[in-house]
Amino acid sequence: MEIFDGCRAFIWRSPRENNCNAYLIGRDRRILIDPGHEHLFGHVRHGLDDAGVDLAAVDMVVATHGHPDHLEGARLFGKPTLLAMNEAEYAYIRELAGGYFHVPTPDFFLREGELNVGSDSFQIIVAPGHTPASICLYWPAAKALFTGDVIFNQGIGRTDLPGGSGEELKASIERLAELDVEYLLPGHGAPVVGKQAVEDNFQSIRDGWFPYLSR
Repeated sequence: MEIFDGCRAFIWRSPRENNCNAYLIGRDRRILIDPGHEHLFGHVRHGLDDAGVDLAAVDMVVATHGHPDHLEGARLFGKPTLLAMNEAEYAYIRELAGGYFHVPTPDFFLREGELNVGSDSFQIIVAPGHTPASICLYWPAAKALFTGDVIFNQGIGRTDLPGGSGEELKASIERLAELDVEYLLPGHGAPVVGKQAVEDNFQSIRDGWFPYLSR
């Protein structure tokens, strides 16, 4: 599914198994955001095949956070593909996973601020609440925001898992709402397309979900 020129979405639609949406940024460098579960990677592989992209042609895999339904598929990539995530998030998921989940080792860590990949410039936004150090990726030139599990179409990420915080999630969402966004691309569910639709979605979250986060 092409969202706009240079961005494809591989939307997870099965109601029977939990997995996430993945996104391919494909201009002069190819970035795959959130590859999903390893055993459910078929939907991403089919999407890459449709785009004519081999796994080895993906330059970078970015994990918005450490939960296995977003990160586990990174184990399928070898060099020269690079894996990037936040350092505090990596430490969090390693501690949480113990011995039951082999956490892939990042090649470098994402920090708050600018990330330049090829000719494209992104902003890394550390957005805790669902997990202690989830990141969102903002692409100013495209007005696209990849939100992981921070905010969805008419929904928000869970805060009842280890490391979750309702107050931190509210603050993160308010930061994101200040950005100029025409494409809100969440980790689960349908994208939100159009500036007014994105603004309405933020307001709907404030009205419908924020009161519960304060309890």
